[in-house]
Amino acid sequence: MTTNQTVPNHIAIILDGNGRWAKKRRLPRALGHKAGCETLKSILDSCNDIGLKYLTVYAFSTENWKRSQDEVSALVQLIRYYIPRLEKKAMQKNTRVLIMGNRERFAEDVIRILDSVEAATRDNTGLTFILGLNYGGRDEIRRAMVKLGQEIAAGRLKPEEITEEMISAKLDNPQVPDPDLIIRTSGEMRLSNFLTWQSAYAEFEFPEVLWPDFGDEDLEEAIALYNNRDRRFGGRKTDGS
Repeated sequence: MTTNQTVPNHIAIILDGNGRWAKKRRLPRALGHKAGCETLKSILDSCNDIGLKYLTVYAFSTENWKRSQDEVSALVQLIRYYIPRLEKKAMQKNTRVLIMGNRERFAEDVIRILDSVEAATRDNTGLTFILGLNYGGRDEIRRAMVKLGQEIAAGRLKPEEITEEMISAKLDNPQVPDPDLIIRTSGEMRLSNFLTWQSAYAEFEFPEVLWPDFGDEDLEEAIALYNNRDRRFGGRKTDGS
């Protein structure tokens, strides 16, 4: 993929529509999630090609555990299958992989897989790929508050001293900048507990295409629409004027 557009520093994507994609084809939902994984592999290549610095995807939410046992089992099996392959490809592409979310609920073998991909790719300097697994924005903020509460209880911090920067520093990956552009596929127009803190100044695109059908042309269109906007923060344009 090539683009003449200015590429945002950080794009985040809510991978929505796998189940509907499968339903339209009278297939099990698990096959929709598998097709979504294949799309993600392709989009990762595209993001590398255009020089994107950060890509975050919402793959498995804290709410996903409420789905049927068969679907949850299929999602966890996809993690077991794809993450080791992602690790191998990330090493070839100089991609760093970070996990976002509370991994403690997963089985020990899954936790080892997630720890492995982070450790193996730690020193890579290309695209940083952040994968949301058992992730929820509110839960991330709650866990950050627990860390700050522990500092208060230990006498190292006073409640009135808490700043926004301190909260950001306690989130899952504080070294990752906030997203510039958030894309949610399938036409649904809501965040669904994704990057609740970090999305304060993000731009949004809601293409109607279901995630397994999302391709390079859809990514390029979202970037083009982003480029056509006059972004302002607190009354200031992003170019400083």
